Amino acid sequence: MAEPSFYIGVIGNVISVLVFLSPVETFWKIVKRRSTEEYKSLPYICTLLGSSLWTYYGIATPGEYLVSTVNGFGAIVETIYVSLFLFYAPRHLKLNTVVVVAMLNVFFPIAAIVATRIAFKDEKMRSQSIGFISAGLNIIMYGSPLSAMKTVVTTKSVKYMPFWLSFFLFLNGAIWAVYALLQHDVFLLVPNGVGFVFGTMQLILYGIYRNAKPVGLSNGLSNGLSEISQDEEEGLTSRVVPLLS
Repeated sequence: MAEPSFYIGVIGNVISVLVFLSPVETFWKIVKRRSTEEYKSLPYICTLLGSSLWTYYGIATPGEYLVSTVNGFGAIVETIYVSLFLFYAPRHLKLNTVVVVAMLNVFFPIAAIVATRIAFKDEKMRSQSIGFISAGLNIIMYGSPLSAMKTVVTTKSVKYMPFWLSFFLFLNGAIWAVYALLQHDVFLLVPNGVGFVFGTMQLILYGIYRNAKPVGLSNGLSNGLSEISQDEEEGLTSRVVPLLS
């Protein structure tokens, strides 16, 4: 009979796959309009980086194949997203996007893997090093949820913090944190534990401010926040997917 961690991991895989596929509508719009317009590529580039490193971590670490399967799927999906960005990006942005992709999605993962293999002879130390790097990158990416929470408190409005975005951050962090506890994996536990805490805080803020009267905003600030809101909704994977593993 399979251990509880297996069932928890399978549930996490299902949730993670749904999150990885969540930007499909955005990219369908890009393809139909044949332009990336104001959409940002960085969230997907960063998610591809995280998925690639966690896939390697899952392969290199015994018993973590559920981590490698879902992040392998994520890496394929994010590669498609990034490729569409490169194809449809305006000419003046295309070169910059190519440079960022080359640095973060090609050079950095290869350099990290090669460096750990040269520095450590023990396979366990190699996988732990990649786990440390991946967990650190995930924690850095939590600037987006913090920004969203600050906006909610400042404006007293949850308009700029979509409920389902917060809910998936909470649910995804909880599932993978439980999995990490069962697997005794601190590299999975720390970033997903942080994601669970931030997700809980966002849901609490949502409960507090969902019926509150928004603070009056000037047109300029309102327009700026609307752009932030659009970026947050379109960049779902930048908030949630890095927590998957």
